[in-house]
Amino acid sequence: MTILQSITRLALVVTLLLLIPLVAMQFDTGVNWSAFDFIVAGGLLFGAGLTFVLIARKWHNTAYRLGVGVAVAAGLLLVWANLAVGLVGSEDNPANLLYGGVLAVALIGAFGARFRPVGMSRAMFGAGLTYVLVTAIALFVWKPTGAAAEPSVHLLNVLVANGVFAALWVVAGLLFRRAGASTNHQLA
Repeated sequence: MTILQSITRLALVVTLLLLIPLVAMQFDTGVNWSAFDFIVAGGLLFGAGLTFVLIARKWHNTAYRLGVGVAVAAGLLLVWANLAVGLVGSEDNPANLLYGGVLAVALIGAFGARFRPVGMSRAMFGAGLTYVLVTAIALFVWKPTGAAAEPSVHLLNVLVANGVFAALWVVAGLLFRRAGASTNHQLA
């Protein structure tokens, strides 16, 4: 499949996904998306899909492609959840801005590794560790005050949810490590 075909297919999938909330809005008053919500969601979905298409084409290795898929999904879910409800407290909690550091570690590491499997593995492990550190800082060090202070953050819920998100980065790292190992065996 050519790159143009892949991008066309991606645009079709994103459009179909965006039809779900559009149709739901016709039947449920609880679903209330603005034009801005559709633009942001479409941009996030298309951007994540395009990232997968462009990076996964670099290596013809199943573990590598799965690693790209998990890493892209982790990044997409991080941004989506942070915008929708926040990862620590509500979406208005300024501590949630710290999670941008996780994406920065993953992206800078991936570009620094030139998207090679072993370097991608290190970048994803670094993103997972950064995720854990950011969560700890947001929960225990940086406690917002004033209007941003939240009366009750359910610690167990936050820890479990953030543990799952951090685990996604680690899974991506393990998949890239496996891709690197299989590449080394093919070269030997």
